[in-house]
Amino acid sequence: MAIQDDLLCDSYKKERDYVMKVIILAGGGGSRLFPLSRTMFPKQFLKLDGKESLFAQTIARFLPFVEPSDMVVVTNQEYVHLVQKELVTSKAEKAHVLLEPVARNTAPAVAFAVRYCLEKLGCEEDEILYVTPSDQIIRPVKAFADNVRQAIELVKRKKIVTLGILPSHPETGYGYMQVGQAFGDGFMVQSFREKPDQKAAEAYLAAGNYYWNSGMFTFAIQCFMNELRAYQPDIYEMAKSGFDQMKENFHNMPTISIDYAIAEKSKELVMLPITAQWNDIGSWDAIYDVLDKDADGNAIKGDCIPLACSNTLLLGHSRLIAGIGLEDILVVETDDVIVVAKKGESQKVKDLVCELKARGRIEADEHTTVYRPWGFYTVLGSGPGYKMKKIVVNPGEILSLQMHYHRSEHWIIIGGTAKVTIGDEEQMVHENESIFVPQTTKHRLENPGKLLLQVIEVQNGSYLGEDDIVRFSDRYGRLEN
Repeated sequence: MAIQDDLLCDSYKKERDYVMKVIILAGGGGSRLFPLSRTMFPKQFLKLDGKESLFAQTIARFLPFVEPSDMVVVTNQEYVHLVQKELVTSKAEKAHVLLEPVARNTAPAVAFAVRYCLEKLGCEEDEILYVTPSDQIIRPVKAFADNVRQAIELVKRKKIVTLGILPSHPETGYGYMQVGQAFGDGFMVQSFREKPDQKAAEAYLAAGNYYWNSGMFTFAIQCFMNELRAYQPDIYEMAKSGFDQMKENFHNMPTISIDYAIAEKSKELVMLPITAQWNDIGSWDAIYDVLDKDADGNAIKGDCIPLACSNTLLLGHSRLIAGIGLEDILVVETDDVIVVAKKGESQKVKDLVCELKARGRIEADEHTTVYRPWGFYTVLGSGPGYKMKKIVVNPGEILSLQMHYHRSEHWIIIGGTAKVTIGDEEQMVHENESIFVPQTTKHRLENPGKLLLQVIEVQNGSYLGEDDIVRFSDRYGRLEN
């Protein structure tokens, strides 16, 4: 953070008269920013508008109010290594990481976090929790900090507070809140409206008393539990049962958002307007809105050349992108996918991802570079009977002891030194050396050194899917996978 933000942190922390935990929801695998966002690398970990990921920006927003040890990040096993890496980068290693046993949407996730705070962190029932997504852009920090302080004051009046955004246009990709009577700095919420069609969105905009739903909620634990008991008794009973029992039975939770579960039904909901600039980056149209534009209204990132283009997004990654005579067009390129859409149609990217999944296309889930707890690998090429990868193992890390039924592997060390286990034998393999791993043979790759271990892996076999892995031991708890 900048120096002024550090001073802001100290100022707010010194004068606060409340105890608060921040619950950061980081388990979603959103598909609306495909092809940058994939199932295995969702948008909260993307660096869309600067050097920090959206997740890291979320951490930074709340440092004026709490220490990292007062943050609880709710995620899942697939993303835990990404979360931990971002926490280190953000100097927030003391944040708590809570893993959902299975995905059950935001209401069970929040209830799980509440139980964790009560039982594992020793929170009292009057402690304030601030629940936030991890994939939004909100600026400036000071304006948002003022909003958080306003929300805390409303929570002290035994209300659940949600932050809302006054619509700037008839957006069909957001949920809407209809507000009524004023309450402090906010308004009592009369009703929720889910993502409307164009005609309804235009009517909401004209009415003037509808706000976009930000997905951020603030409440005292006791207030939330009371609402849960009133409107979601099944979740309440599980949340009351104790953390370990709740974790064990989490698969029996209903799949429901906190909006449907509580917000739509509660009579204690207050909406506080956000005065900071807010964007949930829910579509490529939204990305276009937040990026800097040239004189012709073009937003350009990467190696891109616009000729006679206007109001167009060109986002390149691995090659030159040239646009000629484009107007109101969105072009997004990665090294394996190019998406081209008309502005205003980018909400349909989600439909594209559904179609890719229906066709069994791996592009829906993975980039060519895939991050693992031990490092990452990049697929360099593939074809019938072969696949070639570059594997990078961080110092001190080790892959699982594993075996493949349908493929053999040839490892060529191009950087660092590898400690290799094949069958019952263990040996060191150095740079410019190679080793062969036979099919159906237990093997393991380890980096015992202080430099990155870089390996070219050539796979040969009748089936080369990532699910042809039988793990016998694993440092990262993935034996069940």
